[in-house]
Amino acid sequence: MPRAESATARYGVGSCILFMVYVNVPSTTSSMPPATRRTKCHRRHRHFFSLTLTMNQDVQKIIRNILSDIRVEMSDEFDRNFERQAFFSEAWQRRKSPTRPGGSILIDTGTLRQSISSRTTENSITFFTTLPYAAIHNDGGEIKVTKKMKRFFWAKYYETSDAFGRKKNGERRNDKRTVQLSTEAEFWKYMALMKEGKSIKIPRRRFLGVSTEVEKAVRDIVEENITEYFNVEFEIKRK
Repeated sequence: MPRAESATARYGVGSCILFMVYVNVPSTTSSMPPATRRTKCHRRHRHFFSLTLTMNQDVQKIIRNILSDIRVEMSDEFDRNFERQAFFSEAWQRRKSPTRPGGSILIDTGTLRQSISSRTTENSITFFTTLPYAAIHNDGGEIKVTKKMKRFFWAKYYETSDAFGRKKNGERRNDKRTVQLSTEAEFWKYMALMKEGKSIKIPRRRFLGVSTEVEKAVRDIVEENITEYFNVEFEIKRK
């Protein structure tokens, strides 16, 4: 019967995160009758091969159902990590920057959240994202400030500052939106003024990977599909 296992891998330098679930099926070739007996009981062995073919087709159907259920349930659960602001029960570290405290994390634009995809093969399903900055957030680590990064920070600062609400005399409004933008602008200015080569520590905020919750969900899906097969489809075929 099918048995699900999981594995994670990261390819390249922060270019892709993968979470894979694959289903192992014990080989049936070892159960095949020896060739010397095939000529003596040709009809019985022909029935054996027919039964094996049927069972293999049933196993393939079970695997397809398992992978389909995993895709639906885990896609939803990985997406909900952004709502939970946690990797299941592992809460994400809150921001420590004095210029950008609190607020939701990793969902400013929704790009990272929407980038999680999946692909299915005959006996596996892989969840992944190819965003270049996904791995550093998922795994945590350190990055060095570069000239290119400083240019980006300044660009974000001016972009945010230009969006301030203004009165007719040019003064900045004090409405909620402008106050929020002002706080964000200060954050980008703070980042832009960092010295080139300075290290920035990025805490681990996992949103994709293996956990006890994931493994339990996968096991439950496998068991439910196998139970359903024996309680419903297998009984129908026996009749």
